[in-house]
Amino acid sequence: MDLQLTNKVAFVTGASKGIGRASAEQLAAEGADVVITARTADALEVTAKEIAAKTGRQIVPMAGDMSVAEDVERCVAATIEQFGHIDVLVTCAGSSPGGLLEELTEEQWLASMNLKFLGYVRSVRAVIGHMRERGAGSIVLVVGNDGLKPSYWEMTAGAANAADLNFASSAAEQYGRHGIRINTVNPGPVNTDRWDGLEKAFARDKKVDQARAHELAVNSIPFGRICESDEVASLVTFLASPKASFLNGAHIPVDGGQRKALMDI
Repeated sequence: MDLQLTNKVAFVTGASKGIGRASAEQLAAEGADVVITARTADALEVTAKEIAAKTGRQIVPMAGDMSVAEDVERCVAATIEQFGHIDVLVTCAGSSPGGLLEELTEEQWLASMNLKFLGYVRSVRAVIGHMRERGAGSIVLVVGNDGLKPSYWEMTAGAANAADLNFASSAAEQYGRHGIRINTVNPGPVNTDRWDGLEKAFARDKKVDQARAHELAVNSIPFGRICESDEVASLVTFLASPKASFLNGAHIPVDGGQRKALMDI
């Protein structure tokens, strides 16, 4: 299927690894030029060269911290200056500390909300005026399924992700009339560095080893395995494309039907 993304310009945050990288690679494979952002310049450079070599598209690395408004605005402005337009925004930048309520610090709560929620708000705010002027655009927010399926060992992430879902629904209603589609993809456990960290935190709080924590995660999913980054990226790429032309304000789980209660011990 041709997703009609040839010569589109995509801006992807958190793109040096994991779901962000996989999404950037699949968008490029479908013919888009992609600007990738993350906080670590060296990792971005390597990622950009690898994706460009594989897809033949322009992959432009721009180091930036999505928890800093000036960085977001700088990267978006530089993208528009270089390419003239942004057709697609995909937000993947964000991690939240695992932990239990009585042990989480004020700083951990603030860090989670600043990056995982406000980082998404900043990214959308930076591109939305440009997309409105052009009368078109697609925005896909990658928002963990704990925004839909709360769990007390992922409380900071769940709170930030629930805020993201509300924000996306509101923005989709406001900007749909301007030809801008805003949707979210909601993964559960995905085989990434970030999940490895959450698994370690879960093991710590539940007082089990990481092997047992992983087993509990796998057992909570009917497929008997956790997701891979490219499986999430496939849905992201479809939603970003004109083929998803009537999808707006949707929140789509890609968690294999996970039942989080099965992880509780």
